[in-house]
Amino acid sequence: MKTKEVVKISLRQNAIFIPSEYIANDIKKLSATTSVLAANVSKLGFTFSESLLHALNNVSPNYKVDVLEVLKEVLGTGKNWTPLVKEWNIPTGESVFDHVATFFANVFNRTNGTDLPCGHIIPDHTFPLERYNGCPFCGTPFEFGKIEKFGQGSKLKVLELWDETALEDFYKSLLQSKTALDATQVESLKTAMKYLPLPKVEIGIKETLMLVIDVLIENGQAENATPYFKTPTDILRYLWFKNTGLLQIIEPKTIVKRASKNGQHFNFGADQSAQSKVLAKKDLKLKYSRKEGLMVASWLNHLDMNVEAMCEIMHPKRGMWVRFIRALRLAEYSKRKGFEKLADLLDVFYNQTYEVWQSKVTTARLKFDAAKTFDLLKQSPGLFARSLFSNMLWFGADETITHFSEIIDKVPARLIFTLNMYAQNYFDKNMQRSVKPLGGTNKRVNPNALLGLYDELQLEEMKNQIEDLCILAMKKRFAAIKNTNKTIYIDSQLYNIPVSIGDRSDSVQDLPVALMGTRFPIEGNEVRLFMQWGVDLPAQHLDMDLSCHIAYENSADICSFSRLSTKGCQHSGDIRSIPNKIGTAEYININIDELAKANAKFVTFTCNAYSNGSISPNLVVGWMNSKYPMKISERTGVAYDPSCVDHQVRVTQSAAKGLVFGVLDVAKREIVWLEMTFGGQVVQGLDFKGVQALLAKLNSKLNIGSLLQLKAEAQNLTIIDDENADEVYNAQWAMNAAAVTQLLID
Repeated sequence: MKTKEVVKISLRQNAIFIPSEYIANDIKKLSATTSVLAANVSKLGFTFSESLLHALNNVSPNYKVDVLEVLKEVLGTGKNWTPLVKEWNIPTGESVFDHVATFFANVFNRTNGTDLPCGHIIPDHTFPLERYNGCPFCGTPFEFGKIEKFGQGSKLKVLELWDETALEDFYKSLLQSKTALDATQVESLKTAMKYLPLPKVEIGIKETLMLVIDVLIENGQAENATPYFKTPTDILRYLWFKNTGLLQIIEPKTIVKRASKNGQHFNFGADQSAQSKVLAKKDLKLKYSRKEGLMVASWLNHLDMNVEAMCEIMHPKRGMWVRFIRALRLAEYSKRKGFEKLADLLDVFYNQTYEVWQSKVTTARLKFDAAKTFDLLKQSPGLFARSLFSNMLWFGADETITHFSEIIDKVPARLIFTLNMYAQNYFDKNMQRSVKPLGGTNKRVNPNALLGLYDELQLEEMKNQIEDLCILAMKKRFAAIKNTNKTIYIDSQLYNIPVSIGDRSDSVQDLPVALMGTRFPIEGNEVRLFMQWGVDLPAQHLDMDLSCHIAYENSADICSFSRLSTKGCQHSGDIRSIPNKIGTAEYININIDELAKANAKFVTFTCNAYSNGSISPNLVVGWMNSKYPMKISERTGVAYDPSCVDHQVRVTQSAAKGLVFGVLDVAKREIVWLEMTFGGQVVQGLDFKGVQALLAKLNSKLNIGSLLQLKAEAQNLTIIDDENADEVYNAQWAMNAAAVTQLLID
């Protein structure tokens, strides 16, 4: 077992994993190496629980070194955090004139200035060069420093002990999760499957199943993967995952369009949208060996479904299936003895001698044939749930609810809660909703036009009908489970943490995780945003921008490379080229008191790829916060202190040009962690109304505390304020979002 990799998994859950076999003694007195470890870890903003400290005291010094190295790696203490400007909290006074004068000096090769290593001449009496760590004209850094300020954080995060049982439970919870895993959970699961044996549990959802199947095939056990495939869509999902790394089946044209948009540039000469489109098409080209073709042919041939049903399932992705059938040579294998079912499948599929259920539903709906429409929808409870709101507006609420209540017990719990959460927004005539199409960026959707047929009282009644129906359904599910416990403890913090339903974060949280919508209180008067990118990459032009959007009652402002200083915000300078291998950094200081005096409402944190393509892989963004003033190095301008980090995320696979990673509510002095992609090359491309729509969506989410309260009512459990209860649900338990989903009873 690669213990350092497993320690990274545990750290995401606010713990440190120590195998029981590594604990050699039971010594109570702290050793010198343990004391040194605790001191070094406190400088990074962490401390150990009593049980973890005792376990660490009884492991070898080598394991203690591994723990410290993992914390340093995750917090990036070995990276370059040097900004462009020294003491950047004080404006340099640079102006447009400085840039124009420098431009002409370089065009006409004037010599009365300073030559810089990048080749540019900075004329005298323009930029104050003594304030810069690099070229102020092209943003290329030359001077680098190390982190100087440690331990300025006002709170230490307590790490708990994980043993083999805790690790195994977490591993199983990821496999059994009833909602789609986010990027952090996917990376943790991949690591666990790489170093630990696969436990025998029921896989929760199809996307997780693809990861398990991939491990089996890589280990030469393709035949063991066959029983996991239930429909042709499962096979298509796996094939597309292997080709693109995407667990969702995103149409090729969508991926190509996204790549082309990312290649666009303000400067026509730098625009590479056409080249990006060609490269994306080339990357999506399908090519398989005969061994792989035979494997897939066998999977299709052994599916326990009739041919017509298989074709109907394949129909929505017909274009993709045609490409895969050709690339895998399935027509050739269908002629072999024993592959008769595959031959029938291809014959029916190509001749289209099958009916499509969705077309029958659409036809009946357009004919306003309610009876036939609902009879068809009852055959697919999940799709009935997804179209419930629109059918209520189309056929009327009472009739639709009556039919839906007949099959609600067959609807997955995650869909029931989704209906209950989003009804408030959907039936509001004046509210735009936030949606994220497959493979696209977040968008705003106008209210359904049919809402105009109903008055406010009728729409309010529809909301109430859905809420009553969904709550009743879930209470029935909880009540059906026998529970001999009498008391339950629900941590008050859980009422501020949303249930993870429908959130597919594309970024990885290497520090203790937080669910989208989690709120972080501000302890002091200052928030410091940071962005670090370019580690392990060769020196090159790679321009990523850290920016923020400031929303007032009737106006807006920005702080970015084009506006380094503005009311309440100060930028550290625009770096456009990265040094060799060590990466580079940008910061923004946000003064909350100053923004509050100016009546600012929200500050939205963003990062953008100004260069061609999407946001750089392994780019890290986050924010720092401390009750005490956070210092900036006078010598280099380095302003990163790991002990002050509230939250950070690492981009692993992004198809977006822009990313929102947090919103500061100035009046409440708290930051909402959210992830919203957008297509802007600069912060001006951000649609703030889209951010508000996403916030409204997050605010409508059911919180974990309310879900547990529903469970308590249904199972007659008494809620007490004592962790000695029969059932204990605290903040540590809630950090494992996959475990929380086990409350979604089907």
